[in-house]
Amino acid sequence: MRAGSATPPAAPRVSFVAFQHRGFRYFFVGNATAMLADNCEHVISYWVMFQKFHSAQLGGFAVISHWVPYLLLSGYAGALAGRIDVRRMIQVGMLLFMAVSISWGVLIATGTLKVWHAMLLLTIHGLAGVLWNAPAQLLIHDIVDKPQLASAVRLGATSRYLGTLLGPAVGNALMLLLGPALGIFFNALIYLPMFLWLWKAPYGPRFRRAGSTPEVAVRGLGDAIATVRSIRSNHIILTMTLLAGATSFFVGTAYQAQMPNFATDLGHGNAGLSYAALAAADAAGALCAAVILESRGLLMPRVPTALLLSMLWCGALVLFALTHSYALSLAALFCAGFLELSFGAMAQALVQLNAPAALRGHVIGVFVMAALGLRFVSGFTVGVLGAVIGVHASLALSAAVLFVVIAVLFAWQAMRPGAPASGRRPQRR
Repeated sequence: MRAGSATPPAAPRVSFVAFQHRGFRYFFVGNATAMLADNCEHVISYWVMFQKFHSAQLGGFAVISHWVPYLLLSGYAGALAGRIDVRRMIQVGMLLFMAVSISWGVLIATGTLKVWHAMLLLTIHGLAGVLWNAPAQLLIHDIVDKPQLASAVRLGATSRYLGTLLGPAVGNALMLLLGPALGIFFNALIYLPMFLWLWKAPYGPRFRRAGSTPEVAVRGLGDAIATVRSIRSNHIILTMTLLAGATSFFVGTAYQAQMPNFATDLGHGNAGLSYAALAAADAAGALCAAVILESRGLLMPRVPTALLLSMLWCGALVLFALTHSYALSLAALFCAGFLELSFGAMAQALVQLNAPAALRGHVIGVFVMAALGLRFVSGFTVGVLGAVIGVHASLALSAAVLFVVIAVLFAWQAMRPGAPASGRRPQRR
C-alpha cells in the first residue's frame, strides 16, 4: 500500500464468527442436544406406532398434531418472548418435552399404549416446541451482535440439524441396547443440558440495555394479523415468509414421519436400519451444507438465491419419492438436506436482519407460524393422501406442485427490479 493511502486493508473474513461468543457456544450445544432428544423421541415413538398400529393415517396425524400448535400459537409466543424472560419460556418447553418422553416410556413398558394416547402425546410435544422455537431465535439476538447474526442464525439451524443427524442413530442405539421403553426414559435426560444452562445464562430482558425491550403490547392472534399487515410493504420479509409458508404447506417434514414406510418399500436389509440411514442422510446433507457454507462464506443471504435453492430442493424430493434404488434414495435425501438448510437458514437470516427492532418478536413469531405452523397441512398432502395413492406418489405430487408455486413467487419478485435482494443496506458514499 502506498504511503498516504486512505483505503484501509480489508478485514479478513472469520469463519464460524458466532462461535467467538462463549454464550453462543453454550447455546449451540444446548440446542443441539435438545434437538437430538427431540429426534430420538420421534424415532422411537414413530417406530413403536408403526409396529403396533401400521397406520399411515396416524403418521399423518403425527405431522398435523405436531405443527397445528405452531400455527395457532407461534405469533403469540414470539410477541410474548419479546417482553418476558425467554429463558423461562424455553425451560417450560424442555420440561414438557421430558414429561412426554417419560409418558411414552410408561405406556410402552406397561403395554397400554392406545391410539388416543399417541395422539395426545404428539400434540403436547408440539406445544412444547412452540415454547422453544421462536423464543430461541430471539435469544440469539441477545447473545450476538448484528454483524454476527447471519452466522449465528445459520449455526443455530446447524445445531438443530446436528441433533437431527445424531437423533436417529442415538434413538436406534437406545432401542437396541435398552429397548423402546427404557430408551425413551433415558431420552428424557438429554433435554437437561439446555434446561440447566438457561438457569443462569446472562441473557433476556434483565440484561438488555435500557430502552431496548420492545414496548408493543401482546394481544395474541390480533398481533399476528397486525404484523402480517405491517410486513406487506417489506419485500424481503414478505417474500421469505411466503416461501417458508409454501414449503411447509405442501411438503414440510411430513415425509420424515413416513420414513418407516419408505424404508420398508425400498426393501434394503433390515427395515429398522434402513429407516435410520434414510433419516440420517437428510440431516447429514444439512450438516455438510452448514460446514461448507459457513467456512467458505458461500451463498450470502439473497432472496433470488433462496428461491432457486428451494426449487432444487423440490427436485431432490421428487427424485427420492420416485426412485426404487436405495443408494439413489440416500443421495437424493443428502442433497435435499443440503438444500433445505441452505435456503431455510437464508430465509430466516433475511427476516431477522430486516425485522424492525420494536416488532422483532412479532415478525419472528409470524415467520415461525408460516415456516412451522403450516406444516400441519403437509400431514394431509403427504400423509393422509399417501394412504390413498401411496406415500411415494403423494410426496412426488406435493413437491412438484410446490416447485410451480415457488417458480411463480420467483417470477413475481423478479418483476420488482427496484426491490433489495438481500439484508444488506446500500452504503452511502
